[in-house]
Amino acid sequence: MGTAILFFACSNNEIDKIQAFSSPEELPILETKNFNTLISDSGIIRNSLKAPLLLQFHNGGKTFYEFPEGMLLEKFDEEQNVISSIRADYAKQFVKDSKWEAKNNVVVTNANGDSLKTEHLIWEEKNEKIHTEEFVKIIRDDQIITGIGLTSDQNMLNWRIRKPKGTIYIDVDEKQQTNSSNTENAPALNTKPKKPSSPQAVKFK
Repeated sequence: MGTAILFFACSNNEIDKIQAFSSPEELPILETKNFNTLISDSGIIRNSLKAPLLLQFHNGGKTFYEFPEGMLLEKFDEEQNVISSIRADYAKQFVKDSKWEAKNNVVVTNANGDSLKTEHLIWEEKNEKIHTEEFVKIIRDDQIITGIGLTSDQNMLNWRIRKPKGTIYIDVDEKQQTNSSNTENAPALNTKPKKPSSPQAVKFK
């Protein structure tokens, strides 16, 4: 992916005017607005990356990309179905380390429709792993699981919460859903009493 990002057209962003007020190490060497690219492998599209603004920096012999206005990264299977995605309000890609850092309203989804929400996430491309030390919330069809810290495969199909806080089980009342015309047919959610959480870390496979 890092290689693919190198091949795009950048817009004129008046970097020369900014240089008068900043040191060279703090300035981007490239800037692109409304960035949108597809990454393929063996002729098959595997990823899509979209961002309102992309900045490229080269500092201390290291290159990294910054997405100060957020980004959306989607991963596809061979039939072009989205099998996972990462969305964040801010992100960085460290090319040499093959690592991403996402911050602020980070949302990860998997092929099962499960969502992970957190404020900070690391994605290690080489190891195909994602992890965080922050508060996490896993939202599934019938439950919401919360805790501190998480490790997972990059597709979020095999995850583990390090310090689980609890699980809220949810039922969808189909009868109320049918009669709730004033709420645009939204299902009524009834929360069951919280079940005791296990002292061990929550795992899902």
